[in-house]
Amino acid sequence: MRRVLRDLRPVHVIGIGLHKYQPASEATYVELGLTAIREALCDASIDFAAIESVYTGTALLGMAPSRVMLRHLGASGIPIAQIENASASGSTAVRQACLEVASGVCDVALAVGVDKPGRIQLAHDSAGVPDLATGHVAPFTHFALLAHDYMHRHGVTNEDIAAVSVKNFRNAQHNPYAQRPKARSLEDVLAGPQISGALTRLQCCPVGEGAAAVIVASEEALCRLNINLARTVRILSSVSRSERVYGPGQDPDTELTRETLAMACAEAGIAPTDLDVVEFHDAFSIEELLYVEALGLCGEGEAAKLLAQGHFDIGGKHAVSASGGLLGMGHPIGPTGVGQICEVTRQLRGEAGPRQQPNAKLGLTHMVGIGSVCVAHVLSRNA
Repeated sequence: MRRVLRDLRPVHVIGIGLHKYQPASEATYVELGLTAIREALCDASIDFAAIESVYTGTALLGMAPSRVMLRHLGASGIPIAQIENASASGSTAVRQACLEVASGVCDVALAVGVDKPGRIQLAHDSAGVPDLATGHVAPFTHFALLAHDYMHRHGVTNEDIAAVSVKNFRNAQHNPYAQRPKARSLEDVLAGPQISGALTRLQCCPVGEGAAAVIVASEEALCRLNINLARTVRILSSVSRSERVYGPGQDPDTELTRETLAMACAEAGIAPTDLDVVEFHDAFSIEELLYVEALGLCGEGEAAKLLAQGHFDIGGKHAVSASGGLLGMGHPIGPTGVGQICEVTRQLRGEAGPRQQPNAKLGLTHMVGIGSVCVAHVLSRNA
């Protein structure tokens, strides 16, 4: 019988930390990563010596980045591993850390995501299998086509889709870690330049650099390390799936998301409508509308209308991308999924300041990676 996270030892987030997401700079990835890790250690009120295992999520740095970074915290001999899973690298690092704690392999594990901009090289290019589409349909063109199809099927306008960016920039202006911390009007978002189809620059996420860190621990470790339970958040489910073959006209990312999020909610023992905060992989504005519907927060074709009514605002029924999402906070790839866990943890603690969703008790994170994979986590307030 397949066992899920809730069947194993409880896993709690005890520390979170970030380095601001930003355009490429002279800072080394070691500086970025150490900033996030040290902030997470301080947040948990523990020393690095308490960490028993480390997973580093990264897509662009190359081989063996962990030791060069972690040696500045002490040569403890603990197991370390690098996780590359495209945009879901950080989310997968969190999942592996959770599974180690849940299974009893260790009591305290660190998941860190870190990346600096570089050439994105897909292994597919060296696979020796010809592909007629990849070289001609860039990601932004793919999502521009999805936006066009969505508008045609549901009577939605360019303005309705651009409103996703307006909301997420409004949230990002209050996020000190965001790469685009500035509110934008609908006119700003629509002003261009056009990237592909109806998608403008401000409807596409920026890929910069940054770092994020999450420390997870067992209940035994909470007692041993005198961790304040009121500031911990429990991870109820961790689900990872890969793409299947879907029917004609179905978008693989959306269908993969639908399956993965349904499993994540079922394994957590909740309904999607129970969620207070959600962080989606909104690399392009149309994605949020598609994934809101795939999760089941509303019916097909209803997301744009509910967005306009404020249902997905901070203070609305479900706060979607309270961090600013990938559109506003940014998408440095390796750190992105870890940063989502940081944001939901902050929300469930009630520590998000101007971004705080009132009385948030349940949250979900979601990342899609080229491949195609999808990773989702459901988190719950302890106190």
